Amino acid sequence: MTNVLPFKIPKQKNEALLYQEDHAFNFYDKLHQHQEIQISLIIKGKGTIVLGDSISQFKPNDIFVIGSNIAHVFKSDTEENEAHTMLSLFFNMDSFGEDFFKLNELDTLSSFFEKSNFGIRISSEKEEAKKCFLKLKHATKLEKLILFFKILNIISHAQYEVLASFIYKKIYDDNEGERMSAIFAYSMKNFAQEIDLNQIAAIAFMTPNSFCRYFKQRTNITYFQFLIKIRIEHACTLLSSQSDIAVAEVAKRSGFKNISNFNRQFKSIKKLSPLEYKSIDQV
Repeated sequence: MTNVLPFKIPKQKNEALLYQEDHAFNFYDKLHQHQEIQISLIIKGKGTIVLGDSISQFKPNDIFVIGSNIAHVFKSDTEENEAHTMLSLFFNMDSFGEDFFKLNELDTLSSFFEKSNFGIRISSEKEEAKKCFLKLKHATKLEKLILFFKILNIISHAQYEVLASFIYKKIYDDNEGERMSAIFAYSMKNFAQEIDLNQIAAIAFMTPNSFCRYFKQRTNITYFQFLIKIRIEHACTLLSSQSDIAVAEVAKRSGFKNISNFNRQFKSIKKLSPLEYKSIDQV
């Protein structure tokens, strides 16, 4: 396995801000972290983002802010047969000088940086921010900086959803990065099948008891809570994309053997029944 945690953003020397376009059938889908704060706009594509202890869907026009060294994965929906596109900006707190973001003139950005520590999804002002993102490709370096600060200003005043409630603060070394990446990759590929503790512990080359302690320390949830979240997000994708699909079929294809357990777990996480979620999503 290559290119696992930690991941270095390929910035040139003396480059304070990096603009990056990703065009692929899959975004970078291995668990990774980087020192830079990341602001990303999804242009095309759907899938799942795993960040800290949270698992949620991403779709076109979503804007995410991912704080420094937060481990995360963008897992594209493999049923999509169209290349996905994501536009991103990467920068550090000291990109423009050690004390630049401490200037009184930038006080309004302090809450933005606090929010980014747990990852956020913007829920308002998205069209205004998107217009700025779309100008970045053909902008000069100076114009990119101006657009960057416009985007920061828009996001700092926007409504938002905090994604994670827990972030593991340690920077992973290569071995630990490979282990966690393998756990996530196996789970996201095989969630529709039964996964027992011995199976997933073997993927991590650990005993079941050691694995349980290891995983919870790094995510603040048990492995099976994590697995249920993956399954529920897949169920949401099915309910949103297939109007005529039966709830029993959604449960089966999401890895639930028992529909009553599926309904209970779905409502516990989403605060709605599967049918309520489906009717609201399709309004």
